[in-house]
Amino acid sequence: CGVTLADFKGFAGEVMALGERSPIASLNAPASGRMAVAEAVLNALAAPIDLEKIKLSANWMAACGEAYEDAALYHTVQAVGMALCPALNVSIPVGKDSLSMRTQWQDDKQQDHKVVSPVSLIVTAFASIDDVRTTLTPQLNRDEVDTSLLLVDLGRGRMRMGASMLAQVLNQTGDITPDLDNANDLVATVHAVNAMRDEGLLIAYHDRSDGGLLATVCEMAFAGNVGVALNIDMLLLEGDGISDSKMDVGDSKNWAQQVSARRQEQSIKALFNEELGVVLQVATHHRDQAFAILRPVAYTPLTLPTINSLEISVVAVALHNNRISILAVH
Repeated sequence: CGVTLADFKGFAGEVMALGERSPIASLNAPASGRMAVAEAVLNALAAPIDLEKIKLSANWMAACGEAYEDAALYHTVQAVGMALCPALNVSIPVGKDSLSMRTQWQDDKQQDHKVVSPVSLIVTAFASIDDVRTTLTPQLNRDEVDTSLLLVDLGRGRMRMGASMLAQVLNQTGDITPDLDNANDLVATVHAVNAMRDEGLLIAYHDRSDGGLLATVCEMAFAGNVGVALNIDMLLLEGDGISDSKMDVGDSKNWAQQVSARRQEQSIKALFNEELGVVLQVATHHRDQAFAILRPVAYTPLTLPTINSLEISVVAVALHNNRISILAVH
């Protein structure tokens, strides 16, 4: 996000942030719209925003008239304008559209070709802020002797890989895409981060988006000029490891090999899924205070409609000789 001061004397200012998840629209257009809005909000959350003060500008792009594209645009507008934004208490007072997003040509053999762009929503978020000095950056602070990273996973452990950067690099598309399944998860995250900010617990902040957790942590490490060793064991848990491994007949005799392959698959998903989320750096001696704020958000039905509606994954970090060792605990 970008933060500016309103004048040369005070500390009031403005924050602006961008959100877009256009590749997702090739598989799930409404999800791409929800993800774009949520990404803009989470980008802006580096600054001390009040959710109700955020105003959005929506830039809609589509190839109207092409098969299925009109319906995709309609359902995306409905998902964003009629469902998500009212749930967030956020308005879209301005925007623009480009509804001829296609190109066509003839090659030297006079054969016709056409490329059609999927529905794309580019969201710009703007909000006024009373004091810019508590704005956070992704830079990991190497001056603190012992710090921890907290991953707040709005994907609730789903690790959906459709239309991810990894899939595109591998010339794949996938099928099930990330999505904002519950708007209240985003609202609760904003309140929790601001509460930790108000108590002075946060050192660094970065939202998880393109590239997934690995890209997020790398960007934070690059900015802080430190190395990172990730232990993601606790992000890979599926069964209890006992009741699902007792059989000694058929394919179950190859259980060890199956587990190894499954672990590799889950590791890739944990590192590269692009579900919504944020990574926070806090001093380790403040970790219990941070948990006290995050756990009610995650586990009480008073804040969110269902228990466990916001899943928290915790990554503990130890800093030694400019190297950060990370141990994930769920």
